[in-house]
Amino acid sequence: MAAQGSTRTIVIALVANLGIAVAKFVAAAITGSSAMLTEGVHSLVDSTNQLLLIYGTRRSRKPPDALHPFGYGRELYFWSFIVAILVFALGAGVSVYEGILHILDPEPAFSPMIAFAVLGIAFALEGWSTLAALRDFNAKRQGTIWQEVRDTKDAATLVILLENSGALVGLVVAAIGLALSLLTGNPMWDGLASVLIGLVLGVLAVVLLYEAKGLLIGEAADPELVAQIRSCADGHDNIVAVHDVKTVHSSPTMVTAIISADFVDTISAREVEQTVRAIEQQVAQSFPIVARVYVRPRDPADH
Repeated sequence: MAAQGSTRTIVIALVANLGIAVAKFVAAAITGSSAMLTEGVHSLVDSTNQLLLIYGTRRSRKPPDALHPFGYGRELYFWSFIVAILVFALGAGVSVYEGILHILDPEPAFSPMIAFAVLGIAFALEGWSTLAALRDFNAKRQGTIWQEVRDTKDAATLVILLENSGALVGLVVAAIGLALSLLTGNPMWDGLASVLIGLVLGVLAVVLLYEAKGLLIGEAADPELVAQIRSCADGHDNIVAVHDVKTVHSSPTMVTAIISADFVDTISAREVEQTVRAIEQQVAQSFPIVARVYVRPRDPADH
């Protein structure tokens, strides 16, 4: 269900951004607005990013094979990392570059009402997409928004949410820049708005890069889930103590768990096998997100 929600959110964002990009480029051609052109590039980059996320999501669902025995779940994290690079290089880079050019060689904007109308439409569409992403994001959130940004394993939803948040801020900045250009008669404000939009995108891109890198390397499951797995294993009669519970996310909805435990010394090998199977079955049934469970008998002296 979580994966379906993320895919739906990506598709909504893609449809919204394609329509917004077309409208912005048309408005930029009519008005000559640098900030509007920057916003058009931003929406086009976002549309490309969403296509990459859809591709990554489909690839991450491929079943395991001989070459990738643990599946392809981390493909989604890889493509999320690529998206973060594109946001930084194309979104932020082009915005700052275009803004500096417009500051050095300002051009007056024409038909400003068209630009404001497009900005209003874009804000409505971006708001629709952002609400869809925020709904998926809040469905899993347990703490503050910032804590969830740091802890979430759903890279696709995080990318969409931060991209859309940056887009909404960019639209407001573009409107302010265009308004100041009209009020003062100085088109430099339009170029400055482009630079500010680029800086906002740059900050968001750095956050995305940091989070995507951590997921790509491999992050542990939620501490509460780890504690519950430990309690599940520790509750069996033939277990003396559970030493380690190591987990790693292979995808937002797939966790691998390795349990190191000390067994009662007097039981037979057959009883050890039965206990291991019972723990694996109980963990798998209690926590569907745990796709693989490995129980490792361990001597307390080694610990």
